[in-house]
Amino acid sequence: MFLNYIKDFYVKKKLKNSLHNLKSNILSVGIQTVGLLIDASHFTEKEALIKELIANGIPEKSIKTIVYKDRFKLNDVNSQPGFSDKHLSWNGAIENPNVNDFINEKFDLLISYYDVEKAILMLITHNSKAVFKVGFSTIDKKLNHLTIGTNVKNYKVFTDELFRYIKLFKQNIIQ
Repeated sequence: MFLNYIKDFYVKKKLKNSLHNLKSNILSVGIQTVGLLIDASHFTEKEALIKELIANGIPEKSIKTIVYKDRFKLNDVNSQPGFSDKHLSWNGAIENPNVNDFINEKFDLLISYYDVEKAILMLITHNSKAVFKVGFSTIDKKLNHLTIGTNVKNYKVFTDELFRYIKLFKQNIIQ
C-alpha cells in the first residue's frame, strides 16, 4: 500500500512537470475516431455511455475503449482491453501493450471518463496522441482541452454537454 503511494506520487510529480509543455488544439474537423478511457472502478455503465456516443452520431466501429480497474481477477473475461496499477512501472512507463497501442493511436477525440485523479489514468491522457481531449473538471485542467463539470454517474449529462460544445466549436470555425 505504501509503495503504491510512493509510485503514484512519483508519477504525478513527473506528469506535473511535463504538463507545462502542453499544446492547445482546437477541434477543426469532424470526429472520425474516438478513444474512450474509462475508470471501471467508479463507473459501471460503459455500454450505456457507448450507446449515448452512438446516438450522437459516432459510428460504433470508430470507438475504441480501454478500461481501468483497481483489481482484475485472473478469470475476468472482458470484451474490452483492461489494465490496472500493476501495469505501471516505477519510472512511469506503462507495461501493457494494449495500453501502449491505445496511447499511440491518433484519435480525433479522447474521452477521459474518470473523475478521480489516478496516476496511470492521467499519464495515459497526457501521453495520448489524440487531437482533442475531453474530461471532467475535477481532474487537472492542463490535461484536457475541454472539461465538463459533472460526475461519472451522469453520463447522459456529460455526452449532452460534450456534443453541445463540439457543435459550438464547429460553428465558430465555419464563421
